[in-house]
Amino acid sequence: MSFKALQARAKKTTTNEKTGKINKKKRFGKSLANKAPSMLLEIIERKLKYRNKELLKINTHKVKASQYNHFKDNYTKKELKDRWSVDLNIQRDLYSAFLIKNVDDTLENIDRELCFKRYDNFKTLHDKEIEKLKELKKDGKRLISSMGI
Repeated sequence: MSFKALQARAKKTTTNEKTGKINKKKRFGKSLANKAPSMLLEIIERKLKYRNKELLKINTHKVKASQYNHFKDNYTKKELKDRWSVDLNIQRDLYSAFLIKNVDDTLENIDRELCFKRYDNFKTLHDKEIEKLKELKKDGKRLISSMGI
């Protein structure tokens, strides 16, 4: 993923239709700096080198984990606001992580057979974790909004 592209300023100057003010051209620079995903990857890579291991990076353009359904073996484009895979009743980001864990040795394709072997255990753990998060929310704890709970 290109984090540098997310930091770039917008080229086109636009105005707000309601207020007539000029919209900001800033994008995700400050929030990316606060989270620093690229720095995290560098730290992980450095620590893996101490143990003579390497960080494996999948080809995100070919894998498309957030769009794939291993049951139907198809890709369906989803909007970012859709946090749950409705037909599977699974949180989209957790399912994407499951699919990424089951990528083949080329790091470009998802191994469907491996997905079928590991899915039942994943679904059990997924449901337990979602229940824990729902309980935390009932107790008044703040959750990250990207989970969609």
